[in-house]
Amino acid sequence: MVTQWQNWARTVTAYPARVLRPRSVEELREIVRSAADAGTTVRAWGSGHSFTATAATADWALDLSEFRGFTDVDLPRRQVTVKSGTCLQELNNSLHVLGLALANLGDIDTQTIAGAISTGTHGTGARLGGLATQVVGLELVQTSGEILRCSAEVNRETFDAARVSLGALGVISTLTLQCVPRFVLAADERPELLDTVLESIEYEVESNDHFEFFMFPYGRRALVKRNNQTDAATRPLSRAAEFISYELVENRAFGAICRLGRALPAVAQPTGRVIDAVLSPRMYRDWSYRVFATPRRVRMVESEYAIPRAALAGVLAELRALYSRLAEPVMFPVEVRFSAADDVWLSPAYGRETAYVAVHQFDGMPYEKYFHEFEAIVRGADGRPHWGKMHSLGREALADLYPRFRDFTRIRDVVDPDRIFRNVYTDQVLG
Repeated sequence: MVTQWQNWARTVTAYPARVLRPRSVEELREIVRSAADAGTTVRAWGSGHSFTATAATADWALDLSEFRGFTDVDLPRRQVTVKSGTCLQELNNSLHVLGLALANLGDIDTQTIAGAISTGTHGTGARLGGLATQVVGLELVQTSGEILRCSAEVNRETFDAARVSLGALGVISTLTLQCVPRFVLAADERPELLDTVLESIEYEVESNDHFEFFMFPYGRRALVKRNNQTDAATRPLSRAAEFISYELVENRAFGAICRLGRALPAVAQPTGRVIDAVLSPRMYRDWSYRVFATPRRVRMVESEYAIPRAALAGVLAELRALYSRLAEPVMFPVEVRFSAADDVWLSPAYGRETAYVAVHQFDGMPYEKYFHEFEAIVRGADGRPHWGKMHSLGREALADLYPRFRDFTRIRDVVDPDRIFRNVYTDQVLG
């Protein structure tokens, strides 16, 4: 029986020859060794939330949905080791019970930990890096079936390469994460005039633990989110307020507006201005992982680039000017987040303070011209694509954008000379 696999955005469909579901490290090692002996490729599946073909394969697919949970907990050091198929939502809940948390997270929690790490998933915070910077150790299953242990102390170069690796260096079996004591965030989310936000970006980024904003294509206001650590007790949204804010407004009502814009493109700009007008503030305090992640059920496609923070104003000015030139309307806002520089070789934030700019389009609406023009704008600012979001760049362009790109391919030649872990996406971006 042929198995069809499709990612969440339905931008990628694949038909793997075999789907294997390991439950133990021993089973995982045997599968990888067998694939190498058979001369076939093998790729691990996460949750399918990448918009690119990161997990697609026509050969052997590893479904890691049953390969999850803790393998070690070191409370004095605040470190946990987890299997690679562990979902972020499950991980966050378990860490909370232990009195721990991850210092920073993205805005969804449906990915597996290995998938999120391997594609460079990030949150926002000028003094914080992406999820990969919270990894202090990992284990890779090699083509021989042996386990390669990597950390800052052991196999350091492979560790620097493997934290964001697109699955090209082996199958990650476990990850050791550096955690912090669980903490409360004071969330302040409110609409503000976009021009005022743009004038005060540097102040906002530096004075808040986590700052981001959403820019609406046809409106005058932005939705601004400021999340700051506090010693105060939690004061979460009531169930009714949470349902109205997230389920009713951000998912059901917004989805209905998007469907209207898809059916009647002429009303997209006016309805976009309506969204801008009805934005309302909300303030609450809750545990960090509950503030970071929000439910996203409106299906869309996305492209995201990391640019030098100093280039953000120019990029957003060009992007705002673009909307009047596009023939097709845009239904989704632009999301802008921030990150500290890091030392992970293929991290989009490698070596520079970074602003992430993400553009989206509603499912079923034309996006090609929009994304092409967006890519041209950010490429002019030395933008680096998010590995899990849609982009057109190949090996030659990427080698010029990443100072350690050739070091990464050198490590790859050592650990996977026969390209057992390759697929169509790694062929595009790594060669």
